[in-house]
Amino acid sequence: MSALMRLTLPLQERLQQSGLLGRWQAMPSRDRLALTALGLFLLVALLYLLLWKPAAQQVIQARSHLQQQRELHRYLQEHAPQVRAQQGKPQVSLDPARLQGFVTASASSQGLSVERVDSQGDGGLQVSLQPSDFPRLLQWLMSLEEQGVQVDEAGLERADKGLVSSRLLLRSGS
Repeated sequence: MSALMRLTLPLQERLQQSGLLGRWQAMPSRDRLALTALGLFLLVALLYLLLWKPAAQQVIQARSHLQQQRELHRYLQEHAPQVRAQQGKPQVSLDPARLQGFVTASASSQGLSVERVDSQGDGGLQVSLQPSDFPRLLQWLMSLEEQGVQVDEAGLERADKGLVSSRLLLRSGS
């Protein structure tokens, strides 16, 4: 207890020297009560704005992320048998020379617009697509894999409502 007294004693002396304590004691009790209530209100408001509200927003974001992850897990679990079935099928091979023509033709047949196509030196094909429906893009990628085209890399970015922009690195499965 004496340690607490040693810490508060210099603080009390400074307060008396500054004249604030004298001004506080000279105020009518009604004014002191009003200032105390105002101080408590400001303290509660600051605690709410600086601690409680950001923590509550983080909880909401965490719950939303958890729900998205659960949906993704459910989706993966539903489609796992299809993937296993695809693994057992013999792989179709596509001639690397025909890869560019095949990819652009199949994209247009699925309603996707190819923005840019670049040939890689190692037989790969860099494809950039204009923003499109995500389910349509997935359907196209599945049809490419069925035809012997491998997706080595995929970069997807959210575009407008329900649309994604994609950059893909494709190779023939031979």
